[in-house]
Amino acid sequence: MKERRKKGFPWPKGKLGKILLNLLVTAVVGFLYFYITLPALNLQATEFYGFLFLLCLVYMVCALITSGFQDTTVVTTGKEKIRHYLSFIKQQCLPIGIFMLLLVIVGVVGQLVSLPIFRAQAYRELLTVNSGEFSQDISQISFDEIPTLDRTSAEYLGDRQMGTLSDMVSQFEYGGDSTQINYQGRPVRVAPVAYADLFKWLTNRGEGLPAYVLVDMVTQEAQVVRLEEGMKYSFSEPLNRNIMRHLRFQYPTFMFSTPRFEIDEQGQPWWIAPRVVKTIGLFGGTDIQGAVLCNAITGESQYYDEVPSWVDNLYTPALIMQQYDYYGTLVNGFINSIFGQKDVTVTTEGYNYIAINDDVYVYTGVTSANSDQSNLGFLLSNQRTKETIFYDAPGATEAAAQASAEGVVQDLGYTATFPLLINVAGQPTYFIPLQDNTLLVKSYAMVNVAQYQLVATGSTVAQCEQQYIRMLTDKGLTEEEEVPQTTAQGVVAEIRSAVLNGNTYYYVRLEEESVFYSLSAVENPTAVILNVGDQVSIEHEMAENPAAILQGYSLTIDTSAPSPTPQP
Repeated sequence: MKERRKKGFPWPKGKLGKILLNLLVTAVVGFLYFYITLPALNLQATEFYGFLFLLCLVYMVCALITSGFQDTTVVTTGKEKIRHYLSFIKQQCLPIGIFMLLLVIVGVVGQLVSLPIFRAQAYRELLTVNSGEFSQDISQISFDEIPTLDRTSAEYLGDRQMGTLSDMVSQFEYGGDSTQINYQGRPVRVAPVAYADLFKWLTNRGEGLPAYVLVDMVTQEAQVVRLEEGMKYSFSEPLNRNIMRHLRFQYPTFMFSTPRFEIDEQGQPWWIAPRVVKTIGLFGGTDIQGAVLCNAITGESQYYDEVPSWVDNLYTPALIMQQYDYYGTLVNGFINSIFGQKDVTVTTEGYNYIAINDDVYVYTGVTSANSDQSNLGFLLSNQRTKETIFYDAPGATEAAAQASAEGVVQDLGYTATFPLLINVAGQPTYFIPLQDNTLLVKSYAMVNVAQYQLVATGSTVAQCEQQYIRMLTDKGLTEEEEVPQTTAQGVVAEIRSAVLNGNTYYYVRLEEESVFYSLSAVENPTAVILNVGDQVSIEHEMAENPAAILQGYSLTIDTSAPSPTPQP
């Protein structure tokens, strides 16, 4: 017997030594698991119970190996071995087994008491929904402020822009998963660059990520913004500087939503990590309480119960839509949400963003539980404050509007992106960029929410808007005076021309003015014979932006004014 033990693994002989060895192995396995999966050390985090259960299981296996298996060498029959194992488990592993059983009981009971069937009213109160008047609350925005890209197109442009930089493309790639924010009054999407692969990380980790990509959602311009000092903390870091691992080590008890990349008004990069809390029972009622802001360059972080106003992404669209679904489905209790479904409403599939007063709002349609092809209204929710307003505006769903827009341009094969909800002449309107098969925006459509058969298209946003307003006027949905117009008179100082989609446009600037008036040769044949120095009168729509290109409705040349003398 002594000879067999000498040839085997030198297990500790004393009981205390075996326990210490078991604890050491358990600690090593637990550290590796924690380092890789990063569970929150919080009783309201379900992954924490799985982590504890794993530690108990590892300890029991180690105890069997260091004590149970070895001691059975003196046992000869099978029945004696079974009795020996049961006796060992009872003596050394019973407390661990009881603890594991308690974890299972707490987890199951915690899930049960958190179910909506028992706490319907509490779930409905997760979101406060106010009512609003769309035409009054949502001001009509200028066409040069309307985002003309969706997320897919913006990320495609960002990735393509990275390919034009020879000094970066070999070492870095577009990080993807961009975030829409308001930056200096403009709707943009931002995303960090990422290491191209593990070897590129090894050679560049000292300097960090040198830039981020910014895509203007209005002008469709993408640029790579280079930083004076590289970003050391990101998702592309595999070790301690991985942003999730960095935050977990600093805030081990916090439950986090996925950190979002943003830049402040000075262009400095940050990671915004919303803090998740459970407000109903043990595991139910997911909500957000403040956020940790981490500087992507230095790694310095701070928790804010109320985040700064430049932060745009705190509440995710998925969370807001989930909370409204509780609000809409549990209006008359849990049973009614399953049977009968009286007054039950839910959000439609998909969402988009709209900028209001330098905040980013997520919007989605609200429809009945039957999920038909009509909306009851729309939901706008501030992503920073969760202030949510419902607008009563019956009409087509986003999917129906997309199909209607595609039907107008079916000969061109364009695909409609997810609509953006805007106010045009007091009418809730779907604005839909139309893409070709290369994800480039080729045209635009405006679809009336209430009457989705009213579809206007145009090669430019302004052209589309003009045609749409004329349709509204013809149908009696808006009055002429609701579309303010004015007349510009003066001497032509500069003329330029361009061919857009087969049509010639003349851009005219008058003396002592900085704006250009866009005149279609098809609608204004007189523009073809226009000369510098002509006295003209141009009727056009008023614009809030004094630097905009104004769309002229009609052009009149004053023939009594002398024409300029031709220069030799």
